[in-house]
Amino acid sequence: ISFSLSVDSKVLIKVYDVQGREVQTLVNERMQAGTYEVDFDGTGLNSGVYFYRMVTSNFSETKRMILLK
Repeated sequence: ISFSLSVDSKVLIKVYDVQGREVQTLVNERMQAGTYEVDFDGTGLNSGVYFYRMVTSNFSETKRMILLK
């Protein structure tokens, strides 16, 4: 998962299953402006559709992803 920050901010990225249950927290820290990439390790999870939500101090977005094994 790639993302860019234009200003320093606290970043929270969590992964959820289709039923809305949180399955993993990928990032929960304050980060400086820049471009980042975070790996999602689906070990122990079933193939299927998952959602990840990124929240910063002035932005939030949810995107869908498909895990294939």
